[in-house]
Amino acid sequence: MRNMNRAIDLVYLWVDGNDPKWLARKNAFLGIENSVDEATCAGRYENNDELKYSLRSIEKNIPWVRKIFIVTDEQIPEWLNTQNPKIQLIDHTQILPAEALPCYNASVIECFLWRIPDLSEHFLFANDDTFVYKPLAPDFFFDNDGFPIVRLTKKSFQELRYWVKKRISKKSGIYRSMLYHSAQRIKLVTGKYYPGIPHHNIDSYCKSDYKKVIELFEDAVVASQQHRIRNRDDFHRSAISYYILSVGRGHLKYVGRNESYRIRAHKTDFMKYICRYQPKLFCLNDSQRVTEKDRKRISPFLESLFPVASAFEK
Repeated sequence: MRNMNRAIDLVYLWVDGNDPKWLARKNAFLGIENSVDEATCAGRYENNDELKYSLRSIEKNIPWVRKIFIVTDEQIPEWLNTQNPKIQLIDHTQILPAEALPCYNASVIECFLWRIPDLSEHFLFANDDTFVYKPLAPDFFFDNDGFPIVRLTKKSFQELRYWVKKRISKKSGIYRSMLYHSAQRIKLVTGKYYPGIPHHNIDSYCKSDYKKVIELFEDAVVASQQHRIRNRDDFHRSAISYYILSVGRGHLKYVGRNESYRIRAHKTDFMKYICRYQPKLFCLNDSQRVTEKDRKRISPFLESLFPVASAFEK
């Protein structure tokens, strides 16, 4: 980057779905408990201590991050050192409109990240199941002009073309549907269509562009607020990436598995994929396919990769 002193923050969404108080609030409000559905499965909320290890990977491999904001719903990780000056907890009530609360829909919460107080113009967004495996410089995330590098996957580029051909249906899944609608929304506004799928890992943004796109699609964002859990018609933040590409404020990069890899947590040998691809970034993705037996393997695996406690822990 031309300006290596440019401040870059990091934002996480985090929830402890094992917390009985939070779980009771969620179930009482929604009238449903965790199921095998994509929108409400245990994997949507389950806490396997991923955040602790993700932060270890951040401190080890991208220590230049200025501040780390953790967006939560009246929760604090019991192991978190809240006195660390780089850490700031952000409650949903600080950024979400009152009419959207309580919210158990990550797609809606993500629409309001730009409202985080003191968030830098350049920021990274991560889920707690994403990890930095190798040392990276700021120019991995932003180009020389300070524009975000938008990572789409090569394989998924063809997959989404296939989904579009077949038409998005109830069988296509909520996530695929949201991506399809994002691409279509941008096509209507800019005339450009990006059928590639985001790499399912840490993404980079400029706050001013983030806000602009949310305001541009205000009607869709407001409609999404009615969905307390994710819905196939929700506005999804992938629209922000597609938009900045279409107006020349983002740099497109198709990535392979050695740069960004998603390990499915229902697979039996996590390390096999790390050894095979040596990815710069990886995601250990929980889902409706994952069993409790699978989840018991997550924390020991992450401990083996990131055994050194970070300054973000008590």
